Amino acid sequence: MSKLYAIGELLIDFTPSEPNASLATVEQFTKNAGGAPANVAAACAKLEQQAAIITQVGQDAFGDFLIETLNKVAVDTNYIAQTVEGETSLAFVSLTGDGSRDFLFYRRHAADLLYNKEQLPPNLLTDQDILHFCSVNLVESPMKHAHMALIEQAHQAGSLVSFDPNVRLPLWHDEMACRQTILAFLPEAHIVKLSEEELLFLTAIEDEETAVHSLFQGKVQVLIITCGAKGARLYTKKLHVKVPADKVQAIDTTGAGDAFIGALLAILLSKQITATNLKDFCEQHAAPLLTFANGYAGASTEKHGAIASYLTKQEFPFKDNLRDLA
Repeated sequence: MSKLYAIGELLIDFTPSEPNASLATVEQFTKNAGGAPANVAAACAKLEQQAAIITQVGQDAFGDFLIETLNKVAVDTNYIAQTVEGETSLAFVSLTGDGSRDFLFYRRHAADLLYNKEQLPPNLLTDQDILHFCSVNLVESPMKHAHMALIEQAHQAGSLVSFDPNVRLPLWHDEMACRQTILAFLPEAHIVKLSEEELLFLTAIEDEETAVHSLFQGKVQVLIITCGAKGARLYTKKLHVKVPADKVQAIDTTGAGDAFIGALLAILLSKQITATNLKDFCEQHAAPLLTFANGYAGASTEKHGAIASYLTKQEFPFKDNLRDLA
């Protein structure tokens, strides 16, 4: 059976118990499981697809909590290592009135960054699987080199590779290093998801179509640009499809982008889409794919947190416009 393997950070999101307050003024926080790759795996698992996370947490109470949380939503946690050499990463988040966020990270001795390529399971991936990664763990570290090794394993196995940079500039020493690293990894992916802001950050090109087509390099077949409440757009070299988002009462956008790509990858898993037929499938079904991913992400913003806000397949079924896909 097709399976998603996400590699990267697994951390604690401390989200405020009160909206529209700065980190300096918030008095109470709620503990939630987070980390973009873990969120994507959880979204796939909640939509009844096989998903695993490859990472490392501290041998501490927060690490135990994260593993327990992912087990509860049926994410495969067999590839989560625990270490006493580092600590489970923490992120404190503040929310404004419209659900947007500000972050403060505690990860100077992050356990996830200490994960090294020798810890990777050999021959893990097949041509039926999807490997998904982000950019937070691409800072210079053993984990960066683990990413490189696993991506190479994916290419050798014929796996589909997905990349959502999910840029978090406070975690980088400078913007140039972040941009250059992302641009170096981007051609290794078959499908790439970017926000409008990330597209401009990476390309410095104002015109979206020109910017997008400048990124069709290496193995890239499909580029998706998410625009928040305005919807999303899917590009191949010969196709451009735009789908608006439904109006929602957003209270917390934490993990919404992860919900979007997780929902889309869940569809690809359910149809056993591979690197060889990805482009044709996305060109044929671009509108319903975007509609489903938009709807799933939008629904996640109506609750607090990331994983806790993701709906199950029973709560958010593959709807009428996806009957031919599911």
